Amino acid sequence: MDFDKINYLQKFYMQQIPYKQRELDPNRISVPEGYQIEVFAQGLNAPIGMVFTETGDMLIADSGLATMNPQVLRMSNSGTEVVAEGFNVPLTGINYKNGHIYVSHKGVVTVINPDGTRQDIISGLPSYGDFSNNRVEISNDEKIYFGQGTATNSGVVGLDNSWLYEYPFFYDIPGSYIILNNVNFETNNVLIPAMSPAITGAFSPFGVPNAQQHEVKAGRLLASGSVLSANLDGSNIELVAWGLRNPFYMKFDNLNRLIISNQGMDARGSRPIANALDELFLYVPGAWYGWPDYSGGEPVTMPRFTPVRGRKPELLLETIPSIPPPPTAVFPTGSTIMGFDFNETVDFGPIGDIYIACFGRVRYEEFTEYVQSGVGHRIMRVNVLNGEILTFAINKSGFPEEAGLSRPTDVVFGPDGAMYITDMAVANIELPNVYQPNSGVIWKISKIIS
Repeated sequence: MDFDKINYLQKFYMQQIPYKQRELDPNRISVPEGYQIEVFAQGLNAPIGMVFTETGDMLIADSGLATMNPQVLRMSNSGTEVVAEGFNVPLTGINYKNGHIYVSHKGVVTVINPDGTRQDIISGLPSYGDFSNNRVEISNDEKIYFGQGTATNSGVVGLDNSWLYEYPFFYDIPGSYIILNNVNFETNNVLIPAMSPAITGAFSPFGVPNAQQHEVKAGRLLASGSVLSANLDGSNIELVAWGLRNPFYMKFDNLNRLIISNQGMDARGSRPIANALDELFLYVPGAWYGWPDYSGGEPVTMPRFTPVRGRKPELLLETIPSIPPPPTAVFPTGSTIMGFDFNETVDFGPIGDIYIACFGRVRYEEFTEYVQSGVGHRIMRVNVLNGEILTFAINKSGFPEEAGLSRPTDVVFGPDGAMYITDMAVANIELPNVYQPNSGVIWKISKIIS
């Protein structure tokens, strides 16, 4: 999900779209026999995640993509209240430990203390591009782990990057020393039209080519497409893996394994990659996961990754840092996998299986955006033993709907063993990246007790 483009469109259109109440109908959503789905809460803005406290309260993260004012909400038996607001857009996730709320928002990780005070424990993260820093996960040894998204789609700054005008010198940074192939890309020079065209190389600012064979780029701590760790207070930040495009969500399972959801590349920009897959990975310390030259464990030079009206992708790296680990599971192009949780209640289903929110992707064709049908906008179940994926909840029409599932963003199992789903907002067919305030929903799926 390209948050920078969403922000741009939302600011432009939010005053032009009349508010329309979302009329919800759980009967339009198909769930397996023996389960039921209902509306748990509605009238939210653009919820992107949630977490339960030890008292059973639900903390909800509002991304701010509908209002430009991200919030953390608390839902309890007493009602719903705003815990904190005024974060950077987007707010990408929250977590909770011992009364402290960890909030991830653009470039920053903030802790809300039990007394309501706030502290930015990590700042200055490289989140000015397509993707931001994401939700933190907390380990048993009291470390936080989180994903840092990339600046670009596939390693090259181009005309698809709407942030280019505001941050013209921003680009992707590797997590280790790399040697580049001498591959450059030509576009119109939108920054200095009189000097058109612009020649841009990999891991370089716009208009700066890779000027020589075997060009070396140094890695940095705050790398693009990386997994970072730190102490609970934000100290001792470390780069522990990289080579992921947008590691949106990560969570420890009951075997203390860290599972990562990664969103695959798009067929857009100077280096479009067709049919790239979304992936679930098992965290391997120090690993390079393949971005920008691999998808689903395969090099992007394979024929399936060539766009219909584009050139065959060339490898950007002359030598790879290491062999990418194989994904645990892969999802169809356009799924845009986001938050997930593990089932731990035998009454609900197989223990350990992963249930994951598939936001759905907006595709780009000749500068026109449209919602891609047939994938996304659903909840998938992943068999952790063999990686098999199955659809668990989907609109009966197969399309995103105002009355049903629109933009699922997170899945969390509650203390009652039921599944809770945040659904960001109405997916407008004409303006698919613009969200209407008060149209966010939390759905609840539970097993029918006979």
